[in-house]
Amino acid sequence: MNVPSKGPIVIGGLGGSGTRVVARIVRRAGYFLGTNVTGAEDAVEFWEFYDRWINRYLLREDCPLSREERRLMERDWAACAARHRLVIPSHDSLWGWKNPRSVLLLEFLHEQYPEMKFIHVLRDGRDMAFSATAQDQVRQHGPAILGGNLVDAAIAAKTAACWAKINLDAAAYGELHMGGQYFIVTFEKLCAESRESIEGICDFLGVAINDAVQTATELITQPASLGRWNTCADANLLREIQFHAKDALQKFGYC
Repeated sequence: MNVPSKGPIVIGGLGGSGTRVVARIVRRAGYFLGTNVTGAEDAVEFWEFYDRWINRYLLREDCPLSREERRLMERDWAACAARHRLVIPSHDSLWGWKNPRSVLLLEFLHEQYPEMKFIHVLRDGRDMAFSATAQDQVRQHGPAILGGNLVDAAIAAKTAACWAKINLDAAAYGELHMGGQYFIVTFEKLCAESRESIEGICDFLGVAINDAVQTATELITQPASLGRWNTCADANLLREIQFHAKDALQKFGYC
């Protein structure tokens, strides 16, 4: 078994991918994920930071962050993290947070916490293309993710393209730079093989399966939306989604 990280556990993925249930499993495994959270388990203390900095950070290759911007970004982050940890049970508590948009800041977060672990939650990009939550995230960050591409495309096609880029970029960074500190959970496997998936999460965390985790399968229900892309009657839109998501669908075993 792995050992618990000295850094935080961070849970991320495109909104609507299943990060909520993973966060609840991690809580049952003994991790403090904050008290100021939404019904979806998002840590509220980081919202303002993500709203302020994600798009700017995503555009850093075209327009590098100045030294002052970087200092300000790190200072803002430290303040948010301090608020999140304000009511942590003890200094030595296992801790972390869940916010889907963390996937967009993986490199930055890893720089702040070299010993962090990241759970990357994935769901079929064809399903995600029709997720209202994912589409809202794409409306907010899509231009920074895609640059000037797909400006006039349907929102489902944009979401598929963002899904592909976000997840391919995160996997490339995690696999290259994080090794055993990076772990992929697919929502489809979590639904179909719940006990095995929960055991895999606990092994990654480096924690024993306690009584609360033993019953965590009750948290997992297969939603009616699973496989919803098959019900889309617009063949042209499906072809466009498939085209933009193709490389990521292949990489993550969806086709």
